[in-house]
Amino acid sequence: MKAIIMAGGLGTRLRPLTNELPKPMVPIIDKPIMLYIVDLLRSYGFTDIGVTLNYKPDSIISYFRDGSQFGVRLTYFIESSPLGTAGSVKNAADFLSEDFLVMSGDSFTNIDLDELRAFHFKKNALFTLACKYYENTSGFGVLQKERGGKITGFVEKPEGTAAGLVNTGIYMINKTVLRLIPDGYYDFGKNLLPRLVGNGLYARETDGYWSDIGSLPSYYSANYFVATNMAR
Repeated sequence: MKAIIMAGGLGTRLRPLTNELPKPMVPIIDKPIMLYIVDLLRSYGFTDIGVTLNYKPDSIISYFRDGSQFGVRLTYFIESSPLGTAGSVKNAADFLSEDFLVMSGDSFTNIDLDELRAFHFKKNALFTLACKYYENTSGFGVLQKERGGKITGFVEKPEGTAAGLVNTGIYMINKTVLRLIPDGYYDFGKNLLPRLVGNGLYARETDGYWSDIGSLPSYYSANYFVATNMAR
């Protein structure tokens, strides 16, 4: 199975750290955020990886090159203008296998990808997302699901701060879903996921660590998590 790392975002909420670096290249302790994702993917057998790029792509390409030094094979897809999360993945359609994994290159997680993959195939899902319970869902995509995992409602960044299940941006996708994505800019959370509710869209809740590193406090928190786990 192939994987996609989405690494084209501007990282505006993490400035000034992203003034000169794309967010995936901002370091956590001793290595770039994206390298943790590459290491995680390799550890679960995902070694054929596409990388979608837009903001400052050269710094990512010059560091990772073809990926061989990290035990993977990387293929790059550079956008001349931003395509959004879903649009960037569709741009790599010719690279992708029948079912594939999508992850953000600018978040940090230790999620069990074997568990997510097994759930996806068990449910015969078109689209499976990993979700996590948060006490404060402000700024996230928020979902409701049945006990079996079928998503019954999805709203991208609703108003309010109530507790609930949030979208981590980690997806297992059947390639047929790409037919629903038009050319140009298109977003998973704002555009595609609400369309898929009731049509093969499932969620698997994870108890692993996940942070979107969407702010300086969450960036420092991720550094602390890695530092304390390295110490152990």
